[in-house]
Amino acid sequence: MTKKIYFLSDFHLGAPDHASSLEREKQVVRFLDSIRDEAAEIFFVGDMFDFWYEYRTVVPKGFVRLLGKLGELADAGIPLHFFVGNHDMWMRDYFQQEFNMPVYYGPMEFERNGKKLLIGHGDGLGPGDHGYKRLKKVFRNPVSKFLFGIFPPMMGMGLANYLSRRSRAQTGATEETFLGEDKEWLLIYCKEQLRKKKIDFFIFGHRHLPIDFRLNESSRYINLGDWIRYFSYAVFDGEKMELKSFTNQENKFIRH
Repeated sequence: MTKKIYFLSDFHLGAPDHASSLEREKQVVRFLDSIRDEAAEIFFVGDMFDFWYEYRTVVPKGFVRLLGKLGELADAGIPLHFFVGNHDMWMRDYFQQEFNMPVYYGPMEFERNGKKLLIGHGDGLGPGDHGYKRLKKVFRNPVSKFLFGIFPPMMGMGLANYLSRRSRAQTGATEETFLGEDKEWLLIYCKEQLRKKKIDFFIFGHRHLPIDFRLNESSRYINLGDWIRYFSYAVFDGEKMELKSFTNQENKFIRH
């Protein structure tokens, strides 16, 4: 059996409430169980949690089913990768220590079976969205991270959860309409990168809309969608990259 590489993103665990988050977490775990025997590698491409902050000796309460499953996969020798998203950017070294899982803070290039992949969460890339880009610089600043850590966990997590509740992604009320080739920021970003180098697959999350867009004869932009509505993921068997849904919702995908 050919081993496969899997890519998935945007679980937003913790949102919008405990009950729905728990059911979503169980669905993610069921999926990970289903691919365990054929997974050569798994990439988690950001916003696994709706909010995450690691104090030096404290990590957020909950998510034990997923964290236990990650430990099980890591112990089975399956390489795991994590890209921070805009909702879980304040990682420390917990994932590295517990799961031997590298944590990436920006897009990274990989080569698998002769194919070049550019992978990242996708927030803040491409033109526009200048307000968010300024905000991202503030939040990514080590001083901001340190200052937040001064708050006792009860205060800090309370504030974070309040802000998270105001986020459109927290409720799943995200854009579902493909904006067009000239207005999709990540699509524009991919085209800009193609002018500089050859990339076979651009793989991003963040957009919450499953998209499989052919950029030219040899390059495709894949957006992984989310696990709020679509339960979507990508799988690469060494030759072919496919965008799929664990709940059979491929008819809702954008393909071009």
